[in-house]
Amino acid sequence: MPDKVKVLVVGLGNMGASHASAYHRMDGFEIVGLMSRTIKSKPIPDELMGYPLFEDYDEALAATKPDAVSINTWPNTHAEYAIKAMDAGAHVFMEKPLATNIEDAEKVVAKARETNRKLVLGYILRVHPSWVTFIEKGQQLGKPLVMRLNLNQQSSGPAWSWHKNLIDSLIPIVDCGVHYVDVMCQLTGAKPVRVHGIGAKLWDDAAKQNYGHLHVTFDDGSVGWYEAGWGPMMSEIAYFVKDVVGPKGAVSIVAGQNQNDKETDELSDSADIDQHTKTDAIKIHYADVDGDKNFAKKDEILNMEDEPGHQDLCDREQEFFLKAINEDLDLTESMDAAVNSLRIVLAAEESIEKGKVIELA
Repeated sequence: MPDKVKVLVVGLGNMGASHASAYHRMDGFEIVGLMSRTIKSKPIPDELMGYPLFEDYDEALAATKPDAVSINTWPNTHAEYAIKAMDAGAHVFMEKPLATNIEDAEKVVAKARETNRKLVLGYILRVHPSWVTFIEKGQQLGKPLVMRLNLNQQSSGPAWSWHKNLIDSLIPIVDCGVHYVDVMCQLTGAKPVRVHGIGAKLWDDAAKQNYGHLHVTFDDGSVGWYEAGWGPMMSEIAYFVKDVVGPKGAVSIVAGQNQNDKETDELSDSADIDQHTKTDAIKIHYADVDGDKNFAKKDEILNMEDEPGHQDLCDREQEFFLKAINEDLDLTESMDAAVNSLRIVLAAEESIEKGKVIELA
């Protein structure tokens, strides 16, 4: 039985608290400290009470000497914190994205290879059984593919502040977009060659554009778009579109159909963190027609009612992190994929700034 992995948890916001809960409950981990810049002046979840608290990252690393560091902070700290952790001998779990620019992202991956430390990124859709099924079914539709994905979020209550603060680091199509262009890359297995982006600033309180739309073309002829907007003005009509179309038909995620039992209006439906991954069903449409040009096969509905919730998915991510450490898994594909998806969304941001299509080398 391997020794417990001593983990320092950095950042205790929405994702950080969920990951810390996973470490707290899993036999393979031992939390040795919780760190955020203001942690001593904020409430700690009951199950996490009693762990050492730190407000300085370097001090926390030196004092706890962790085997692993879980980085769940604002994106503009990710690269610095990850490199320091690996230089200190720790494996790293990091919430997406790798960094706020490609140069830093590549440095983080290079450091993982240099130090032989595990680097696991919080691409939560990769551990979600419904999304795994969505991708598998989409890969059976032939080529080229047309991919249509979005996640618009209406900001109110707690979401008002966290969306505004996130925009200080990254615009929405970059921050959330890495998840969905990663899905596009898995669906196609092709190389992205061209990216175009558009954006608008609708929110006076936000530092940057709070709405964006990207279009990406792949070398197999597949095309995809991703749309993301945050702010109190965002519409909740068609805020969740997850759809892939190919010559043989279409696969769609159907979500958010059963919201009448919602108990609180503190968060809008689109800002509810479970809505980021939720699937009520997957609908498969078959394009084949008979001699009369009627569809030869009825659409198929895969029921996903028993899918894991947000905390369950965070638990799965940490189970994989532990497995990667204990079994010395080769993480080359997932690290390269994280750089690739970041490259695409940053190209979209560059396209918005320059007003032109960006060709990827």
